[in-house]
Amino acid sequence: MDHEDFAMGHWLVVLAYLTSVVGCALGLACTLQARSTDNARTRLIWLGLAAVSIGGVGIWVMHFIAMLGFSTPGLPVRYDVLRTALSAVLSVAAVFCGLLVFGVRSRFAWKRLLLGGVLTGLAVNVMHYTGMWAVQIKGTIGYDPTLVGLSVVIAVVAATAALWFTVGLDKLLPRLAAGLVMGAAVTGMHYTGMAAVRLHLDPAAPDPSGTEVFSFLFPVFVLAALAMAVPICAVLMASSSTEAPRPTTVA
Repeated sequence: MDHEDFAMGHWLVVLAYLTSVVGCALGLACTLQARSTDNARTRLIWLGLAAVSIGGVGIWVMHFIAMLGFSTPGLPVRYDVLRTALSAVLSVAAVFCGLLVFGVRSRFAWKRLLLGGVLTGLAVNVMHYTGMWAVQIKGTIGYDPTLVGLSVVIAVVAATAALWFTVGLDKLLPRLAAGLVMGAAVTGMHYTGMAAVRLHLDPAAPDPSGTEVFSFLFPVFVLAALAMAVPICAVLMASSSTEAPRPTTVA
């Protein structure tokens, strides 16, 4: 075995999945708000919040929680900080493009759903493989092309299904199902992508440069908390204003 994906136990898979579900469900709720408004500027703001929730928390934070279990037994693993930051930016930007295609109009259209699903699914892959580009080991990292292709298919199909669920997000069950499906897309894609990893280790090589994953976990969780605080407040305020009774007038 050249590497392990569950070095800290399988409980990490559950934590990563739940993190992804929360981020994706919140982002899809923001997507619903975007689709229900007629103001173009407000719609873009909601889609931006959705991209931060899905791309930043549902995908990026989930990836690095799952990567806590990645190890090369007996050899160090480091992360390039700039490439790690780039993976976060690309994740949010790519998700925003996918959501923009799907949520730019309130009226449902299959072509926008399919294109939005493809772009959002590819965003998951872009983040994962950019994040893996940041991994530094004593050796080189390669991939099985068949499993890479499968990871792309998983992400695109599940992301498209999740976006389709948002059409009925005004009900609790579809809203929960959308988050569960999207979380499954991200988590399933991650571990399929990790199964595709082929390491060529060289114990005689110099120690890799970079930072240990535990060194930037705290700032990552702080950023995740901030990234979720704004959308949560916005969704709650929007929901309360929608549910508020209209004042009655007295003749």
